[in-house]
Amino acid sequence: MAFSSLFRKKTVQDILKQVAKNEADGHNALGKHLTTRDLTAFGIAAIVGAGIFSTIGKASADGGPAVIFLFLFTALACSFAAFAYAEFASMVPVSGSAYTYSYVAFGELIAWIIGWALIMEYAVGNITVAISWSDYFTGLLQSGGIHLPQWIQMDYLTASNGFKDATALMQGGKSYENLSTALQAAYTAWTTAPTIGSFHFVADLPALFIIILITALVYRGMKESRNASNVMVVVKLCIVLLVIAVGIFYVDTANWDPFAPNGVSGVLKGVSAVFFAYIGFDAISTTAEECKNPQRDLPRGMMWAIIICTILYIAIALVLTGMVRYNELNVGDPLAFVFDKLNLKWMSGIIAVSAVIAMASVLLVFQMGQPRIWMSMSRDGLLPKKFSTVHPKFKTPSFATIVTGFVVAIPALFLNLTMVTDLCSIGTLFAFVLVCAGVLVLQNKPEIPRGKFKTPYINSKFILPVLMIAGLYYAFALNNKATMSFINNDAQTIDATTIVTSLNKEDSEKVFAYLKSIDVHNKTAETSDLEHLLSQYQDDEAKYAEVVKGLPISDSAKYESGFSLFKHKIPMWIFLFVLVGLAVWSFRQNLSLIPLLGLICCLYMMAELSVWNWIYFTIWLLIGLIIYFTYSRKNSKLNV
Repeated sequence: MAFSSLFRKKTVQDILKQVAKNEADGHNALGKHLTTRDLTAFGIAAIVGAGIFSTIGKASADGGPAVIFLFLFTALACSFAAFAYAEFASMVPVSGSAYTYSYVAFGELIAWIIGWALIMEYAVGNITVAISWSDYFTGLLQSGGIHLPQWIQMDYLTASNGFKDATALMQGGKSYENLSTALQAAYTAWTTAPTIGSFHFVADLPALFIIILITALVYRGMKESRNASNVMVVVKLCIVLLVIAVGIFYVDTANWDPFAPNGVSGVLKGVSAVFFAYIGFDAISTTAEECKNPQRDLPRGMMWAIIICTILYIAIALVLTGMVRYNELNVGDPLAFVFDKLNLKWMSGIIAVSAVIAMASVLLVFQMGQPRIWMSMSRDGLLPKKFSTVHPKFKTPSFATIVTGFVVAIPALFLNLTMVTDLCSIGTLFAFVLVCAGVLVLQNKPEIPRGKFKTPYINSKFILPVLMIAGLYYAFALNNKATMSFINNDAQTIDATTIVTSLNKEDSEKVFAYLKSIDVHNKTAETSDLEHLLSQYQDDEAKYAEVVKGLPISDSAKYESGFSLFKHKIPMWIFLFVLVGLAVWSFRQNLSLIPLLGLICCLYMMAELSVWNWIYFTIWLLIGLIIYFTYSRKNSKLNV
């Protein structure tokens, strides 16, 4: 088979003919029930969830009140991508989302890669939301006096890693009572769990419960899913508006000073968490075949969802950081936390209930998107035919929906929340990058039929170079120290918690003796908690570096340097080289500015993610390529 066959493309005309045929004969046709209002509600359902009720706390703690700029930046990046999605959705109104769009723009191999990446996005995204839902649900039960055993409300990895860290910290002098609540819970879960040999049975059973419930609802039909989603959206919007209305009376503007305590780097540190809050808008595009007027309603639904949610996120961030100091917000349930802290416990209860509803609505939209991607891939022959089965009564992709339930439910029992959040983000960003690139590839091809919506054209030929020059000025004139440290790969001092948790008992004793010898405030007489003693110096960067330099342990335990440090910068170097290539492409081809900025912003956010996420994502793609070359390529409908 020729190499060129890897990039064989589907035409828009053929896709539209197949959809029309499905609708005419009634087989494999989905029910059409959705309007602009429903699509906007689905978007809000997917976006207003984990972001407002969970990840906004960590992002606010890192960036301070200036986290609103991160929400604006992320919303802008998603809006650029949404223009590209909307143009494709108007051009190719079918259920494949970025997978189908890539099939038209780049060809089969790239379409398979993006489809495989979308499987990661939706499956891992569902796992993330199910775990967050479980946390809120068990917290709600506890507030009502119902205490589930820790080992059935936590995933295996969190319990295992938490037990190791807790053991190391207690070995360093910290008492169990002084461990963080999360570490206490992990330690308890691990030590009280039933064991089979050396295996500890720790599994998140509430997460399993909600996945089964939502999967059953999605299986039943789009109309039922839409009605449930609309009800949940109304409830959580009322709660969010109530939080803003009540919280605004408790805002102390002194808490907004300093506005950006950790500078630009602190604001950008939360990019993964904040971006995760927005990814739901692209799930709307998977419902294209179930829209009454997809070419008109899909673009409108996407844009309205992003605009409404951005306004809500910014308002909530300002209220939260005004009610309490930003550095107190690094908790899993920030909304409930701030009202509890201000003794407004009735509000905490309302928020806990609404969070459970909000998380369920996010899971509903994500769980709808995944089967429709598989259905589209199956129709093209890239997955077994069974995945394109449509239930004769419910008019939903029945088999794909059931498989999705299993694919999400099993990992949700065992996987770690942070890991799956980042994996979901990188898969989504990759999809956004290719959709934006697809619009750029097709912009100068007049033979491609156009839909009713087209991204406004602004020539980027000279604008992008000007923006790059401005970026260079900022990097070398206003942020020279950090820039040169990045280029020179200067060694970085490891934080106190990481140092202490890496020590064995003998090293812990040496470090304590050293800290005692330099202790001018007699702190070591009050406690033997190594983490506490070492952390007290972190407020003064120069003093902390001096103390760490004198620690009687190996340099590898004190500093990150050489390749172990450089490897974390590889994604950013990739971004910088690609950016130069995009500038050349833009200058030669007069590329459209909006999709180009969408591509650049999404690629930058990918570069901000850990190198380990890139490695895990690459492994996932390699597994996908094995499946493509062993099954999908020869079974493709285009293999004629």
